[in-house]
Amino acid sequence: MSERATGMSRVKRVLLFVMAPLYVLAGVAHFVAPEAFERVVPPVFPRPRELVYASGLAEIAFGLGVLHPETREASAWGLVALLVAVFPANVYMAVDDEAVEGLPERFEPSDAALLARLPLQAVLVLWAWWYTRPTEDEADATGEASA
Repeated sequence: MSERATGMSRVKRVLLFVMAPLYVLAGVAHFVAPEAFERVVPPVFPRPRELVYASGLAEIAFGLGVLHPETREASAWGLVALLVAVFPANVYMAVDDEAVEGLPERFEPSDAALLARLPLQAVLVLWAWWYTRPTEDEADATGEASA
């Protein structure tokens, strides 16, 4: 194994311990302030409260799941699917002023921030996808090819 691969494996491991708590905290927030999340569910989707709770539960489960090697790949794929599934809410927030109406002014994101969030979603998808692939160390140990 190359020194570069070892370094990248360390970076990947550290970023895992950044990513996982972010999803868990975001998921918990769905239960603490469901009204804020309901506002960003596009009106074409039924039962926004249930969708908020389901996505929050998924964030918590997948965030915890990526921490465990046995469930990491499946949980990472779950995060990829979840990020794709909630993309319409990000678009809705960016194009419809009602989606963020009612937030305290200091928490109300700017139009630029809402638009910037759209390509950021692709970065988040790639970050989660990265954990569907074994690290160099894991690939060497199992004889698999890695990405």
